[in-house]
Amino acid sequence: MDNFFIQLNTLIPGFIENMSGGLVIFARIIGFMRLAPIFNRKEIPTLIKLSLAFLFTVMFVMLIHPKSIPADGDLLLAIMLNIAVGAMIGYMAQLILAAVDAGGDMINMQMGLSSAMVLDPTTSSQVSILGKFFGLIGIIIFLKIGGVYWLIQAFMRSFEIFPIYSSTVPLDRIVNMDYLISMSSNVLYMGLQIASPVLLATLGQDIILGVISKTAPQVNVFQLSFLFKPVFGAAILTWILPMLVNVISDYFMSFSHII
Repeated sequence: MDNFFIQLNTLIPGFIENMSGGLVIFARIIGFMRLAPIFNRKEIPTLIKLSLAFLFTVMFVMLIHPKSIPADGDLLLAIMLNIAVGAMIGYMAQLILAAVDAGGDMINMQMGLSSAMVLDPTTSSQVSILGKFFGLIGIIIFLKIGGVYWLIQAFMRSFEIFPIYSSTVPLDRIVNMDYLISMSSNVLYMGLQIASPVLLATLGQDIILGVISKTAPQVNVFQLSFLFKPVFGAAILTWILPMLVNVISDYFMSFSHII
């Protein structure tokens, strides 16, 4: 078998280097696609994801032109490190969309729809209806403004920061702590910004119902709140949805150069 590869490398110069480099690049792409938005959707068949990963591997091999494995290098260690690096890049990108999901969860709870849960196939967990709704809106906006191209550019830059056969991961260069803290805090800040109109509207409704309960104790305010909150919240949400789309778009655009 070794003689076969040696003869094949003689006929096709660089065959062994490209095959070993392609295997390591493929491992980084798999780690990246496992957590990155859009690519981590379980609605996409696994065969399609693997085919796309193989296509990306061929493209990056032609762009990077990988060299042979260093004498003191370990192919298995390189594969494991590249999976970890790809997963870190995908996780940081996923944090941006997590803020939109958080806003939907806040609205869902404030409207009294906490008991209405659906299964999210991406995370295999129960999520709120409005959280899922805002998550899909966020994905559509992310696609519309070219977020996938940002992800591919960030993935391409990762080869400059962390070469495929490097044995140490430069965390200070791959993960900018300032940006990581900013994106993590934005999950709460942006979620509140998205949910604030509905939160304020339902707060005003609670105040009105509280006044009614004091002035007319015979009115069952507790039952009325179950009826009014979803209807009133849906009306407010329908009214402000175009403005929320602009807010989410501006939020995504603020990360166009740092993903």
